[in-house]
Amino acid sequence: MNFSQWLGFTIIAITLYILWHIRQLVSLFFAAVVIANGLNHLVKWFQKRGIKRSYGVLISTGILLTAMVGFFCIIIPPFTNQFPELIQLVTQGIKQLILSFKKLVSTLDSEWIPEFPNIQELTQQLQPLVNQIAGQGLSVFYNTLTIPLSLLLLLALTLMLLANPLPYRQGFIRLFPLFYRQKIDKILCKCDAALQEWLICVLFDMLVMALFSFIGLLALRVPLALSQAMLAGILAFIPNIGLVLSIIPPMAIALIESSYKSIVVIILYFLIKEIQIYILNPLIKRKKTSLPPAFILLSQLFFTIIFGIIGFFLALPLAVVSEVCLKEILLVDILDRWQEK
Repeated sequence: MNFSQWLGFTIIAITLYILWHIRQLVSLFFAAVVIANGLNHLVKWFQKRGIKRSYGVLISTGILLTAMVGFFCIIIPPFTNQFPELIQLVTQGIKQLILSFKKLVSTLDSEWIPEFPNIQELTQQLQPLVNQIAGQGLSVFYNTLTIPLSLLLLLALTLMLLANPLPYRQGFIRLFPLFYRQKIDKILCKCDAALQEWLICVLFDMLVMALFSFIGLLALRVPLALSQAMLAGILAFIPNIGLVLSIIPPMAIALIESSYKSIVVIILYFLIKEIQIYILNPLIKRKKTSLPPAFILLSQLFFTIIFGIIGFFLALPLAVVSEVCLKEILLVDILDRWQEK
């Protein structure tokens, strides 16, 4: 390697080191890019109808702010009113589940009963975890205080990227060697299209899950159907894990009345998911994200370890962008051109 190659390698290593130490800020910037990407497509939609970009940006920003204000003023109040009662009912349902499990254990062969851990053993096993959580209490409190500032920074970055995205795009492309800049531009276009499709998918999933679960829970006469449907719609943003988490509250509440009703609730949620995948998606001719479920789950674990809670929520868009980059850079430009000597 000559001097220029060593210099380039050193600069890349220093850049990666700096990015690792500011990875929380990087994840926040990526979140702003995702939001700005979605709003930019709305701005382009207005431009196609003869509206200037500056007015389109103002209208799109107004729609975003109106949606945020409407969410916090219309949807949040009934949810917060019902949430304490929801917690109480879920707690009662979990207690009922424990009692049912104890009755089931008591009907088993007496030789099996000693194999189940008792309360003291469970307490001893959970004690290290409890101590760890308690030790992080100050850190959690500190992070809670930074949430409003992070949201303000996220909003500011989103508006800056939306107002004039071209300089940021050109600046990012210029970070690469001259011979590779055209390919990076094509990769950014593919990432843009993939993020747009992901955004449409996730908004559709959230709407379907919230609407159908509300109708289903009302039909089953499960208490607090509205708050649980809203929670299911929000959790639909998280693939795989979100569905499981959204089932727990209605299942626990239904268990208070009867175990059969809780089973019906589980069937209801999985039926909604199947209807969404096999009936509604083909009806609107929507393309589905091609990522395998195992890859999505692994990406959730990976990006959560790297970026924390922000990485958990941004796991799917990060995975979508990573898939495009790995395919175009690693597979197409490196492995596919690797010739055996």
